[in-house]
Amino acid sequence: MKIGTDAVLLGAWTPLTNNPYSVLDIGTGTGVLALMLAQRSNAEQIDALEIDEAAYEQATDNFEESPWNDRLFCFHAGLDEFMDEPEDEYDIIISNPPFYTENYKTESSQRDLARFEDALPFEDLIEAADLLLSEKGLFSVIIPFKEEERFLSLANDFELYPLKITRIKGTPTTEIKRSLLAFTKTQQTHLIDELIIETARHQYTSEYINLTKDFYLKM
Repeated sequence: MKIGTDAVLLGAWTPLTNNPYSVLDIGTGTGVLALMLAQRSNAEQIDALEIDEAAYEQATDNFEESPWNDRLFCFHAGLDEFMDEPEDEYDIIISNPPFYTENYKTESSQRDLARFEDALPFEDLIEAADLLLSEKGLFSVIIPFKEEERFLSLANDFELYPLKITRIKGTPTTEIKRSLLAFTKTQQTHLIDELIIETARHQYTSEYINLTKDFYLKM
């Protein structure tokens, strides 16, 4: 599966102000978020969770071939299975969850699993974050902007409070497409801002370049 802009944004944007020791990437796919946080942080323990066998094998290969292979580990399991016997708390929990909620399926069951929210409902993800997050921990996701209000309400039910919200627009004239959300267990005044990716096709804004340039070979 290709690496999308959503994952790059989330991996580059996620605040690391709590100097994390441990990281959990829920639904890692190719492993890109875990790898980005390995590059950005000194975290000693970076665990990833992936239910799809082909994606799990790809992530494991990518971890082994990376410079940070001694800090990265992928579990082949679903979130419910992982939560049955939680052994660790995590300082960063990050997820680029499947969020296609339209009532249709494609011909590829593997693609459906990756792309539809019924593979990982928001409620399950937030409950897992509440259970597995350390006291100083931070939970970070990217979701469709149209789901932001519902996600914030669900998180509030589990006493997870926004630290930072960044709303993403593809160009200056298009509607807000995505929301980057970071939560902690402490209620506080939170920052809300906006990021525009392009001014024209492949003409990236300075804000997007500054955020993501460490992760592209050409930018």
